[in-house]
Amino acid sequence: MKTTIVIMIDGLDPEYLDVCPAPRLQELAKAGSRLNVRGMMPSVTNVNNVSLVTGSYPESHGITSNYWLDHERGGEHYMESAEYIRAETMFERAAGLGLRSLLVTAKDKLRRLLSNGTTVSVSSEQPPDWVVNGVGAPPQIYSLEVNRWVLDAGLFILSQQDFDLVYLTTTDYAMHSYAPDEPESARHIALLDEGIGKLVDALPDANFLITADHGMSTKTRMLHLPDNLAQAGIKARAIPIIKDQYTVHHSNLGGCIYIHLEGRSDNPEPALEVLRNVYGVEEALSRQEAARRFKLMPERIGDIMALGAHDVVFGDPSEVAFPQRLRSHGSTHELDIPVIAFGEGLDIGDFTENRSLGQYVIANVLTNPSLK
Repeated sequence: MKTTIVIMIDGLDPEYLDVCPAPRLQELAKAGSRLNVRGMMPSVTNVNNVSLVTGSYPESHGITSNYWLDHERGGEHYMESAEYIRAETMFERAAGLGLRSLLVTAKDKLRRLLSNGTTVSVSSEQPPDWVVNGVGAPPQIYSLEVNRWVLDAGLFILSQQDFDLVYLTTTDYAMHSYAPDEPESARHIALLDEGIGKLVDALPDANFLITADHGMSTKTRMLHLPDNLAQAGIKARAIPIIKDQYTVHHSNLGGCIYIHLEGRSDNPEPALEVLRNVYGVEEALSRQEAARRFKLMPERIGDIMALGAHDVVFGDPSEVAFPQRLRSHGSTHELDIPVIAFGEGLDIGDFTENRSLGQYVIANVLTNPSLK
């Protein structure tokens, strides 16, 4: 069976490919194909990686945020354990077919979230000695170079063992830190471009699918919606959808937010009316409206989902000061992402969403004898 290599470049807004030189990626797109598709809402890492590896919507796989309020168990929790995923992943499908899969991540949270069913899983934050001995110690997670390490680690492991399915996923520190027209972005994309080129050169018979989880935007304003609701006599709790333990990236400030109403969850209309009149709130949706529009699992979201304007993030000023400079995601304005396909027999012409990639791998690569 041909090796299929999925490379998920965290935060790769299409503008980076439009602005930054990437000769190898351009070659792959020209020889293969490239198009832009849409990601899932909220436009955050966990939601979109799981949509990719399951080929399904959040209403099926259950990952609706990076962070959530669990009413049943009580308290707020990071949504980064495999136990939260309710749909079969491509790795679990591969294992069921007796196929070998490799997962290499920058963030260890993604290794923990996605690794069920994998034959080998490695992260830059907790790499095994044999990988470090082969490729060198990983750079720190808040660096441009750590993403190149992910690619180089994947290449090294593939030189030692055979795999049918490979998933390499990076981190978006560079995109949070630098706009596409800054020199650091050009350097970062060059590191990725060269690393991907080395993979293609070393594995000329492999099929490559390269994509992203979400885009990235410059943000200039922060809103704390419980304050607006309190002024109307409504008690509420805001749960940040982007929150994770990589706060240097985004200060836990994202472009949409879940609102939980205290004692009024069965009647969100008064709160919705208040929020729809807040400057910077593009839309405020009830739980049912949000679940229907974005195909979310309703029991894992707030009573209200508030969507920010292009330059808006949500956060509590008593917990975080708005940074001097912020690039972030989470809103509907960071949904556009690229897909590049290179390899014999790959057809992405009907892809419309990033989950289309997962559907394709599951339906064709993992079940189609002609690709074996």
